[in-house]
Amino acid sequence: MQIPPVQLVTPLALLLLLALPVWWIVRARKRPPAITFSRTSTLARGPHVGSAVERMLFILRNVVLAALVLALARPRGVGHSENVTSQGINIVLVIDLSSSMLAEDFQPSNRIAVAKATVKRFIAGRTSDRIGLVAFAAEALTQVPLTTDYPVVMQAVDNLQAGQLEDGTAIGTAIATAANRLRNAPGKSRVMILLTDGVNNRGDIDPLTAARAAAAYGVKIYSIGVGTEGMAPVPVGRGLYGLRYENQPVEIDEALLTRISSMTGGRYFRAVDATALQNIYSQIDTLERTPVQSTTYVRYSELFRWPLGLAVIALLIELGVAAVKAPLP
Repeated sequence: MQIPPVQLVTPLALLLLLALPVWWIVRARKRPPAITFSRTSTLARGPHVGSAVERMLFILRNVVLAALVLALARPRGVGHSENVTSQGINIVLVIDLSSSMLAEDFQPSNRIAVAKATVKRFIAGRTSDRIGLVAFAAEALTQVPLTTDYPVVMQAVDNLQAGQLEDGTAIGTAIATAANRLRNAPGKSRVMILLTDGVNNRGDIDPLTAARAAAAYGVKIYSIGVGTEGMAPVPVGRGLYGLRYENQPVEIDEALLTRISSMTGGRYFRAVDATALQNIYSQIDTLERTPVQSTTYVRYSELFRWPLGLAVIALLIELGVAAVKAPLP
């Protein structure tokens, strides 16, 4: 077991311990009293029978004084602390939760399930990056603000479900929400990874206007269009045995996503299957990195209570022995 280092807040108080040897010398030069205890029963046993008790009282008094001085010095345990400068970027993951994300053209499951698994692997590879999460459909909601608490982000990704927001695809609103989270982020590198499988059809904010605002905040947008080429089985309603699927053309506004990424200095990717999606996140993983200052604060544990408690216990024992043996002044 590793013992944490101990620090003294007032180390000069230990100088008081020098008074103890002075006391010992002065006491040794004094002639011992002829009669140590006043009880006749003690006297009947001999003139030196109380000397052992007297030495005990002397030792206890020294323990009391030394422990009080040590408590006055205020010892405290010091937790390991350092300022670490590491390479990191600020990333907000923006994930489409419209009903079309349930399309089953990404094996072994639908688009949202594969996207969640891929995003979790991406998060697992982070060490010092700040990660945030925004989910959108007809509206956009921040699920997790920028943080390095990756288990919290992982749990939020697990909780994402297609259809949990009003259906639609508000790409402009999603970009604006994520850019608002990134604009005051520390450091120079701010990245948004936008994953969608549709065409902007909801929201009051134009995607290009939102992209210009993001670019003004120094945010790069890496957009990913998910969906196979041609037709895909898309849920169109509920039947007797659950969701009912029909083959429908995959519509992704690649021109818009390409322009959004280009305006902000990012790139557009097309993922037609799970492997392609994983490769895209791997490419994004090679983004430039910038120093991020991470500060760990010191936690102190006060230890003065231990010597103070020892002083109290030793004093009580001394008083108890003195009361029982009744020493003379």
